[in-house]
Amino acid sequence: MADSACLQFVSPYAFEAMQKVDVARLAALSDPELRLLLPCLVRMALCAPADQSNAWAQDKKLILRLLSGVEAVNSIVALLSVDFHALEQDARKELQLRHKAGGSNTESILISQLQHGLTLEFEHSDPLRRLRLALSELLAIINKVADSNGEFFLRSSELFESSVYLEEVADVLCILQAELPSLLPIIEVAEALLHVKNGEWFLCLLVANVPDSFNEVCRGLIKNGERQDEESVGGRRRTEALRQLCQMNPSQALNIRAMVVEECHLPGLGVALTLDYKPDIADEAVSPLVSYVSGLLLGTNGKVRTWFSMFIRNGQQRKRESSSVLWQMRRQLLLELVAILPRSRSTHIPNDSNMDTDSGSGYSGLREEHVVKASALLRLYCALMGIAGLRPTDEEAEQLLQLMTSRPPATPAGVRFVSLSFCKLLAFPTLVSTPEQEQLMVMWLSWMIKEEEYFESAAGVSASFGEMLLLVAMYFHSNQLSAIIELVCSTLGMKIAIKPSSLSKMKTIFTQEIFTEQVVTAHAVRVAVTNNLSANITGFLPIHCIYQLLRSRAFTKHKVSIKDWIFRQLCETTTPLHTQLLPLIDVYINSILTPASKTNPEATNQPITEQEILNVFQGLVGGDGGKVRSQYTITTQLLILYYILSYEEALLANTKALALMQKKPKSYSAALMDQIPIKYLIRQAQGLQQELGGLHSALLRLLATNYPHLCMVEDWISEEEVTGTLPLLRKMLLTSSSCKYSQTQLREAFQNILPAGPRLLRILEHLTLLSAGDLIPYAEALTANMGLLLEDAVSRRIQQTINKLWMVLNTVMPRRLWVMTVNALQPSVKLLRQQKYTQNDLMVDPLIVLRCDPRVFRCPPLMDITLHMLNGYLLASKAYLNAHLKETAEFERQGHTVSNLGLGGQPDAPEVTREELKNALLAAQDSAAVQILLEVCLPSPQEELQLGGADSLLKRVQSAPGIPVRVQTGDGRGAQGVREGESGLLSDLREVQCLICCLLHQMFIADPNIAKLVHFQGYPQALLPLTVAGIPSMHICLDFIPELLAQPQLEKQIFAIELLSHLCTQYALPKSLSVARLAVSVMGTLLTVLTRAKRFAFFMPTLPCLVAFCEAFPPLFDDVMSLLVQVGQVAAADVTTKTRDIDPIIARLQYLREKPQEMASSESKFSLPKRSAKELGGADPDVQLCYRIEATFMDIINSSTQAL
Repeated sequence: MADSACLQFVSPYAFEAMQKVDVARLAALSDPELRLLLPCLVRMALCAPADQSNAWAQDKKLILRLLSGVEAVNSIVALLSVDFHALEQDARKELQLRHKAGGSNTESILISQLQHGLTLEFEHSDPLRRLRLALSELLAIINKVADSNGEFFLRSSELFESSVYLEEVADVLCILQAELPSLLPIIEVAEALLHVKNGEWFLCLLVANVPDSFNEVCRGLIKNGERQDEESVGGRRRTEALRQLCQMNPSQALNIRAMVVEECHLPGLGVALTLDYKPDIADEAVSPLVSYVSGLLLGTNGKVRTWFSMFIRNGQQRKRESSSVLWQMRRQLLLELVAILPRSRSTHIPNDSNMDTDSGSGYSGLREEHVVKASALLRLYCALMGIAGLRPTDEEAEQLLQLMTSRPPATPAGVRFVSLSFCKLLAFPTLVSTPEQEQLMVMWLSWMIKEEEYFESAAGVSASFGEMLLLVAMYFHSNQLSAIIELVCSTLGMKIAIKPSSLSKMKTIFTQEIFTEQVVTAHAVRVAVTNNLSANITGFLPIHCIYQLLRSRAFTKHKVSIKDWIFRQLCETTTPLHTQLLPLIDVYINSILTPASKTNPEATNQPITEQEILNVFQGLVGGDGGKVRSQYTITTQLLILYYILSYEEALLANTKALALMQKKPKSYSAALMDQIPIKYLIRQAQGLQQELGGLHSALLRLLATNYPHLCMVEDWISEEEVTGTLPLLRKMLLTSSSCKYSQTQLREAFQNILPAGPRLLRILEHLTLLSAGDLIPYAEALTANMGLLLEDAVSRRIQQTINKLWMVLNTVMPRRLWVMTVNALQPSVKLLRQQKYTQNDLMVDPLIVLRCDPRVFRCPPLMDITLHMLNGYLLASKAYLNAHLKETAEFERQGHTVSNLGLGGQPDAPEVTREELKNALLAAQDSAAVQILLEVCLPSPQEELQLGGADSLLKRVQSAPGIPVRVQTGDGRGAQGVREGESGLLSDLREVQCLICCLLHQMFIADPNIAKLVHFQGYPQALLPLTVAGIPSMHICLDFIPELLAQPQLEKQIFAIELLSHLCTQYALPKSLSVARLAVSVMGTLLTVLTRAKRFAFFMPTLPCLVAFCEAFPPLFDDVMSLLVQVGQVAAADVTTKTRDIDPIIARLQYLREKPQEMASSESKFSLPKRSAKELGGADPDVQLCYRIEATFMDIINSSTQAL
């Protein structure tokens, strides 16, 4: 809009005076400036004010005095004297007429037919006609704008183009808008003025005379504007008009720019306003233009980024124009770039002699105050070129390369600048186009390598550009171009589309001229580890470089040892855990076990030595039983633990591949593993889960795989009890004197356990207040004297307290605690032999745990401990055998294959056999443990006498509602006194039975095959009431009882029917009914095939089971009755030759079968005559069977009668 260049616009000073109605400042204006504001000033002087204060009265006088000397005031006063109400009515009529006529200008109500042009008419007209002329022209333009559907047009209007009458037309325009605001909304007037010549000048005058409308007008123009303003004439005129408005009111320029971004319209206006903006206090770091454009392209709003990128792309398609806002922006950015370049830099390449001289040569460094600005400019140009698609000119590319290869001072900002420059070179290698520029880049990269250590030490940063150079070199060597692209994007902080093919030149330079692979590996080992490495240290660190070199197997390929570096870095770690540590350990373990190539199986890294590992845990006294008093952090110890567990797991997983290569890496010894406090470290990691990231979960996974006995559910539950709220409140009671009991005092109290029982109890109660870690030193004294607790007069409360302390210690030192406890509970004969078991002994043979002092089986607190250890060692034995099988199978199989090359199909046979043998061993081990525990549940002869009969206690289970909970008596009485006073259901035997049933339930649930195996083996029938009622998972036996009934051994069939009778009583389920019906059918079948002797042996114990079947399932009554009659008939047939007549019994049984209701109504309860033992013992087996049948019959009828 150069057509308004010669016109005088309202100055910012004058506009501010109008905004604030500052009369003093208005008086200081020159006559030309004051002339532009006369419409508003005259209206203020003539119209009745709303402000009736004296101050305004004085200001009004000053305004009148100011206007008194201006001649143009009279014409404005004449304009204000017109009847605007009539004028508005005529204007609305004309609008209606235009609407009916379709917008044609055939007739006008405001003006009659013009005899001359608008300019002459305007000159010769009175004020009213002038108003009508201007209003008619303005309404015509507004109407055409409304009908244009957004298409821009430039209307030729003589009234708005005549330079002689511009001021008078402006006066008329301002008066019309002020007096007729509803007819002429200021936003519509502003839109109309954009379509006429000198429109921006009229718009500025209009807004200056209505200063409160500034934001409203600007927002309206922006909202109605184009998305890309430089592509059309209308967009450029709108941009220029808004730019003039902001020059008139510069304080609102940034607000208008914010509106532009908010609406995503007129991007050129935003840039233009930024170019025009002159802050009061200049920011030496970053210019407003760099900040604004960087914010648009690097912000989080994708819509804004796309909108501005389109502005850049479209702007480049047009020829270079000095008036283009885009080229103005590029010129300004280039000027800023050149301004911060080192003064002595030039575009020519200095020779090598200059390269080796001091900083006073042609390669003087970048000034420190310019480093931040240079970094900001680099990032901006990266965004312009990578996101917005800017194609730099030769001049821009040359100056950019000069800036990128300049040398900043050794400060953190300087390190950041070098990193950005390096990444920009990788992202836009086209900036290096000539051999001279390529030589300049190579020399700069060589300088980076040379100065990296100095920069890191002088700048005081852990992440320098040296690691990035090393990392990029490794990526180039391994051809991981996508990783380089990701690295560049993350460093620059923006997503740039980089073609991998564009990196070919840089790859050649890196791999052949600067960083050969051997140089990379040799340099990487010499790089110092990062002290106190944690997630708080960002950027590219040595650990990233080592990780990539390990992945590419560069160290093993060039025979460079990296073990010491990795160990040092693991020792220099702290929380929060750095995310690269776990991947580093994993890839290091892979490089130890897997050779770099099949042709060279020895090309592997060395593992960390056992002595180095022991040094990390030095101070953890006694392995699992240690408190952490080590020079290494808990993070280091957890990482070393993760390394060992992962190494052992990977060793087993790669056994097959290692066997094929005839390579067997050394496994860490069991003695080393015993020295590592695994459970203690896991507890520490549990409290640091947020800071350790995924390390805690990874350790739990490895632990569950390799050490399942340390991951038992009951242990986690008891650990919650130890670390919960209630224990915390109890520990608050701990005073300083509570910790003064020494281990010697504890041992002395144990040695005098009977006379010094209260003192021992007091010491133990104090120990319960200690934390698990503080209790560790007392572990040996507690376990070594456990055998003394088996004496008869020892208080039950002491035993229970020892149990509680043992469970607390079990949360931190389980493995060592178990070994000490097993050795302490050995029988006195073994203790005299001083036979000490080791951890390995107990994993190979877990049943050693049950070869303890027999008195343990009747001491519930110690039996609880014993069962806990037994469960743990059974799990440990499984893991041990699985690991042993994997460890040795492949190598033995490989040897077998070599020795049997001529035999087809033979190599697989040993493997299958070994697996089967292992499973058979585990099954035998578990079943033996179950059988021993079941045997423990049987009462001894002395207990049978005390409890009144051999089976009295076991039979009570059927009448009891369930196994009672464990009863603890802590009143201080001796155990023997308690036994004498308690009833059968509250005996030590019953409590031990409950503990054993709980363990068996867990074992059966974990592996139902154990339950099947044990019941196929069988156990005393007297234990069936206990096992069925005390083990909730016994219902699974219903699945295999049909298979057990099908066994050929008569003893197994009898056991199956007896077991089924108890299960039917306990679980009256449809499945039980079907199995019971099957059992009755099997009994009927066996009746026809068994011999006389076997028939007696089978039916004597199984006939009473029919009573339970009928009690549980009355529908079986008919089948059972038929079976009883059949058995009776068979038995009677065998004794027909005897003197005793059995027929009356058979007749009565037949009558009972046909009419049981009559017999039940005639007698309330049937009773049989008592048979003497002599009579029954001397009777014929068939006779005894007949009596058993009759007794069974009567029991069934009695049970049904009782049910009714």
